[in-house]
Amino acid sequence: MAQIFDLVSFISLRRVSTSLFIQTPVWLLIFTMADKDKQSSPRRRVGIVGFGNLGKYLAEQITAHADNGLELAFVWNRSADAILQSAYCDAALEKLDDFRGRRPDVVVEVAHPDIVREYGARFLEACDLMVGSPTAFADQATEDRLRRAADEHGHSLFIPSGALWGANDILKLATAGKLTELVVTMRKHPSMLKVNEPLRSVNENVKDLETILYTGPVRSLCPLAPNNVNTMAAAAMAAHNLGFDKVQARLVADPNAKAHTVIVEVTGPMPASGGLPMTVRTVRENPANPGAVTGLATYISFYSSLLLTNNRPAGVQFV
Repeated sequence: MAQIFDLVSFISLRRVSTSLFIQTPVWLLIFTMADKDKQSSPRRRVGIVGFGNLGKYLAEQITAHADNGLELAFVWNRSADAILQSAYCDAALEKLDDFRGRRPDVVVEVAHPDIVREYGARFLEACDLMVGSPTAFADQATEDRLRRAADEHGHSLFIPSGALWGANDILKLATAGKLTELVVTMRKHPSMLKVNEPLRSVNENVKDLETILYTGPVRSLCPLAPNNVNTMAAAAMAAHNLGFDKVQARLVADPNAKAHTVIVEVTGPMPASGGLPMTVRTVRENPANPGAVTGLATYISFYSSLLLTNNRPAGVQFV
C-alpha cells in the first residue's frame, strides 16, 4: 500500500523552459485547483424574509460559515428595528417591494403565510423561493399561482422538510399512486400554540389534561393555526395524490408536554394477494423552549435544507 501511495504522490506535472524544470505532486495540484475553484465560485445570495428566531438563526449560520457557499443578500422584517439593532443592519431591506435590487438567488420566507400569498409569485419571477410557511398552500389559488410561476420562470419552489420525518418517502409513494392514507398528529404545550378562534378559547382553558383541539382535513386547520401546523401542510404537499383535503390532521394541546411531538402514520397499498396494507408510523420528539413555535432540531433541519437548494430543477422541490 505504501508503494502505491508513493507512486501516486510523486507522479509529476512537468514544465520545461530554458533553465527550469518543475515537479508538482499530483495530490498537491488537485487540492490547489479545488481550493482555487472554491474561492472563485460565486456565492449563492440569500434573501431572508422574516427575522424571528428562525430568521436570526439562518442569518447567523450563513455569515458564520465561510465555506457554505452562501452570502446574505438582504434581511427583511415587518418591524425593521429588530434588524437595525442587530449585527445584520447592513443587510436590512426597508421595503420588500425592492428585493430585486439586492439580486437574490433564493428568497427564504420564514415570516407568515400572508407573505407567501402576496409576494410568492413575484419572488419566483426573479429567483428561487424556499417557503417556510407552507400553510399558505391550503389556499388552492395560492398553490396554483406559485406552481405556475415557478414553471413559467424556470425557478425552484422549495418545500423544506422541517419537522416532517420521511417527507421524500411520502412523496415517492404519492407519485407512484400508492399512498392511500396519511394522518399527522402534533402534540404541543398550550403555550406553544398560537391558534385562532374557535381553537383559541379551547386552548386557553387547557389545564391538567391533554385536549384534542382539532381533528379533520389539513386544509381546514391551516387558517386556524397558520404558524403551528406547517409540518402538516408540508405533508399535504408531499402527499399530492391525497392533498390538503384527504390528509388528516390531529392537533393536541398537552399541558405536560416538554417537546413538540409529531406522529406521522402512513398507509400504503394493499397486497394483491390480500392481507394487511403496508404501514409506517414515526414519532419525532423535538425539544423546544417554553412558548416556542419552532422546536430546536427544526432550526438545524431548515438550514440543512437551504444548503441543498443549489442547481435544482424548476418547479416544486422537497429539500
